[in-house]
Amino acid sequence: MTHQQPLLLTDEQVQSFIANGYLILKTDFPREFHERLVKQLNDIYDSEGNPGNNILPRIRDMQRVFENPVITGALTSVLGPNYLLHTHRHGHYNSIPKPGAWHKDSYWGYDRLRNHHPWWAMIMYFPQDTPVELGPTGVMPGTQYQDLRNFASDEMAEEATASGEAGTFALIHYDIWHRSTPNLLGNPRFMLKFEFMRTQAPAGPSWDHKKEELPAEFAANPIYNDVWNWMSGRSASLAGTKPEEAAAIAELSQLLSGQEPSAQIAAYELASRGQAGIEALLEALRNGSESVSRIASYGLSVAGAQAIEGLTKALELESETAANHAAFALSELRGFSDNAVPKVTALLAHPSAAVRRTATEALGIMSTDPAAVVPALIQALRDEDTQVRFTAGLSLVRIGPAAAAAVPALAQALGDGNRYVRGHALEALRYIGTKEANEVLLHELFNARWCSDTTPASTF
Repeated sequence: MTHQQPLLLTDEQVQSFIANGYLILKTDFPREFHERLVKQLNDIYDSEGNPGNNILPRIRDMQRVFENPVITGALTSVLGPNYLLHTHRHGHYNSIPKPGAWHKDSYWGYDRLRNHHPWWAMIMYFPQDTPVELGPTGVMPGTQYQDLRNFASDEMAEEATASGEAGTFALIHYDIWHRSTPNLLGNPRFMLKFEFMRTQAPAGPSWDHKKEELPAEFAANPIYNDVWNWMSGRSASLAGTKPEEAAAIAELSQLLSGQEPSAQIAAYELASRGQAGIEALLEALRNGSESVSRIASYGLSVAGAQAIEGLTKALELESETAANHAAFALSELRGFSDNAVPKVTALLAHPSAAVRRTATEALGIMSTDPAAVVPALIQALRDEDTQVRFTAGLSLVRIGPAAAAAVPALAQALGDGNRYVRGHALEALRYIGTKEANEVLLHELFNARWCSDTTPASTF
């Protein structure tokens, strides 16, 4: 089968995604394709129940969905060309008139900071015609940057829904607030949810980039500006772009303890106010509440080289909160934070599992010198905490062929009791791609091969 070229997003679509956290798009499959897909879904759900993570091999037509150029183009535009299709996927079935609760999805074991930069995204695919009355997914625009739900349930006028013809899908920033809307018709409604991860930091725009000039309203928001620059491959450094005014810094510092998104915008503004602004953020990271410290870390993650020394010192503080948030900020300051790698590596011995998880992920992003981080990630594959172990697998994915020394440890991880440790180890072997890695990978996949025709009603 010949794969078509991805249909990349435009500048305007990427800007909309950055500001609103979602895009509603549609594939171009013929209606007969979706009719066949829905029939298979109904048959399987009726006779076997939800296939869960096995929905992709159980329904082979689903693979064609994720080879469609509209989907590959959207994912390439947002996550880069080497994105990963995550081991967790799920088919959601809805036939009730009651709306779902507003929520952000977990990272399936990731007890981690949510990131303003799109390292992760989800696709929610609707294989049947889904008018509003059938209960499509609803998203609250712009809330991917809000950790807390600061909107009321009655603000439904702002809600966007993924309604449309069969083949419509929502591409969403992983951290956006969303829910299932009420199915007023009572007919079966399927939504097929798949997760995707960026495996490399952006080196340049991966969408159909034509124009550098940004719309005025977009350009006025420091978070949007930073994400646009980050996706364009430009260094994360706002430091010194605005004057060091003591009164402004004091006022912005007070706002850090206020409500999002104003508090987060204040953090980005402080990052632009030179060393004095950075010191205000470091003080908030070290001594603020958990929420204030986290918000400060977002500002420090875009503050450039001037923030490195203070963040590195914060790694050694007794405060678990400060160390955790400092490691996160340093990971996003890759390119500036090479000298901090040994101190982040040392956090893998930290008594807090949450800190070890953050450090393990950070090392996969900061890995300018694989020799300095791969031995630590091999150690993390054996950690007592499940989340540390499978985070190590995803970090090794990001390092790729330079992580060849981890192949024996990844082979051992294939015997782990957790499905995501095993799944991420398989992905790491695939992205490492050496002869040894491929042999281990092929052996494991062959032994675990799946027959999509085998069911309780047809066992051979």
